[in-house]
Amino acid sequence: MLGADLSPDGSTWYLTANKEDFAEVHFYTLPARGGTITKVTEPVGRQDADVSPDGKWLAISHSVSNHPPELYVQEDRAGRPMRQVTESTTEEWRQGPWIKPEIVMIPGRDGVQVPARLYRPTANIAPEGQRPAVIFVHGAGYAQNVHNWWSSYYREYMFDHLLASKGYTVLDIDYRGSAGHGRDWRVAIYRHMGGKDLDDQVDGARWMVRELGVDSARIGIFGGSYGGFMTLMAMFTAPGIFKAGAALRPVTDWAYYNDGYTSAILNDPQDDSVAYRVSSPIFHAEGLQGRLLICHGLVDDNVLFYDTARLTQRLIELGKENWQVAFYPVERHGFTEVSSWRDEYKRILKLFEETLK
Repeated sequence: MLGADLSPDGSTWYLTANKEDFAEVHFYTLPARGGTITKVTEPVGRQDADVSPDGKWLAISHSVSNHPPELYVQEDRAGRPMRQVTESTTEEWRQGPWIKPEIVMIPGRDGVQVPARLYRPTANIAPEGQRPAVIFVHGAGYAQNVHNWWSSYYREYMFDHLLASKGYTVLDIDYRGSAGHGRDWRVAIYRHMGGKDLDDQVDGARWMVRELGVDSARIGIFGGSYGGFMTLMAMFTAPGIFKAGAALRPVTDWAYYNDGYTSAILNDPQDDSVAYRVSSPIFHAEGLQGRLLICHGLVDDNVLFYDTARLTQRLIELGKENWQVAFYPVERHGFTEVSSWRDEYKRILKLFEETLK
């Protein structure tokens, strides 16, 4: 259940939910005194609806995986057609070959089915067994990015296309802890971030080798924020799996991060130091084997640059040589300058081209 509102007359619940499929969000109605739930919207994707004051019409924000949200209107009755009101994209953008990524289920080592978005290579496809691959790790930890609607990671969505056009297989996993898959999924990382959630990335890498002709020696990983943290844990604690990783604005020590977020998962540092130690990349940096790129804004107000500075010193002390840091003097956690985004993704692409091809 993603949202619930009572109609002005108190007779009907208006519900927004993924009742049939984790990859779909629809608008439903339910009699307030009980009865049958009715699915009102039908198109594939996501529908977020507002009901008109008279209860007769819906204003719907609708999107699919290869097109951003647009405004539609529909009668507030099941099965009625939606009429498009807006078109926010340009003609040039619409001419792009924007992929609707496949949703696949990857067998986890503990018997669960792990959902993922798959981008198959579209050009320069290497022979089977020699293909390079990249795993993108979404941020927040609790986000959902495997679905049939427009992703909030739209820059990464477009970058994944670029990788596919250069011959990479790209996988984007809703690892343990992600939203949209129920309570057990959300709480599976309790007391160990970088545990089962990292297992899901490793299992995804091995699945691509088994099923998609990927070379086990040509797999990279990247992500920002929680995805940056996961990239560090992958490079430090999963030896031999990932040849290259790009960790963007990563948490390196959870004891220094936002208490309201972290303590709900790892408890308080003074009460559960073991959980913080096993979950913090800075304590595992000696395990670095592949090539690592770290990118971080100097004025990051979410994950402070201090995290990357401490890890940098630790890598120096350990004598590691296969890493580099790019810092961005004017950027906070979410970059705002086009030049910064361009520079960051050029560096990531260069890393993968030099190490995975």
